[in-house]
Amino acid sequence: MSYTGPEFESPQPRRPRRGPLTVALAALVPGALLGWGAYETLGDGGSDGAARTAATSASRPVSSAPAPAASRGDDGKESGSPSGRSGALRGKVVVVDPGHNPGNFRHPAEINRQVDIGTNSKECDTTGTSTNDGYTEASFSLDLAHRLRNLLEREGATVKLTHDGDSPPWGPCVDERARFGNAAHADAAISLHADGSAAGDHGFHVILPGSVHAGAADTRPIVGPSRELGVRIADTYHRATGEPPANYVGDGTGLVTRTDLGGLNLSTVPKVFIECGNMRDDTDAAMLTSGTWRQRAAQGISEGIVSFLRVS
Repeated sequence: MSYTGPEFESPQPRRPRRGPLTVALAALVPGALLGWGAYETLGDGGSDGAARTAATSASRPVSSAPAPAASRGDDGKESGSPSGRSGALRGKVVVVDPGHNPGNFRHPAEINRQVDIGTNSKECDTTGTSTNDGYTEASFSLDLAHRLRNLLEREGATVKLTHDGDSPPWGPCVDERARFGNAAHADAAISLHADGSAAGDHGFHVILPGSVHAGAADTRPIVGPSRELGVRIADTYHRATGEPPANYVGDGTGLVTRTDLGGLNLSTVPKVFIECGNMRDDTDAAMLTSGTWRQRAAQGISEGIVSFLRVS
């Protein structure tokens, strides 16, 4: 942002020498002004004086005042201080898992190694997809995670991300992402993604864990609550974004059940994935690359999580 104000003060004209009378008057004027200021602040002062006093008080930070209202920048992100841990979700823990990692493409050996997901073995992680113009799923999911974290923290939740920026520089592996939520004793967990299906396939879908009991995986205790979480998120996400349920999976419900995802199979806490749209479809890509739209997406997901946690 450019600043168009003056870079320096212009030279001031030389003042004439003061005489004795000028000096005397100068000494008297501040005292008179001080008395008038005290009258305006403490005395009756009339309506104008009251308005000035109120305006001065409103401009000062007060410890008991509510947090500043959120404002939106050009990219739709909210700014302003979070309300702390005093909201509806105080005491609740939410784990947000940004799908993939922007650094994964630099670590092919690490992300290609096999890990146990209970039912079988699978790659540690993948690079994810991208739009035709090169906007990556990893960048999308991390940006959305930041927006979602801000909204949930405003509701009082403790929010933990499985990774953030270059920490770690790749991954984590899908099994580690599940264990992260388990170790945090999360009340809800969500993994954020965007799909890479064929052009013409559009819309979102929420992925629910199926019933798995094999090896280290036992999703039976979380199938019910995870479905409740997913149904609520699908509803609020659709209303907030206008994005329709996917036209290529889920039979128009926006809900898909899978048993081949390590992030769900190994979870012991209520958890879902969301594919926010199809990056390979031009219509969906136009939304996914919009900061303003991503803020609406975060709002829709947040509302679903809040709704779930208020009754869980």
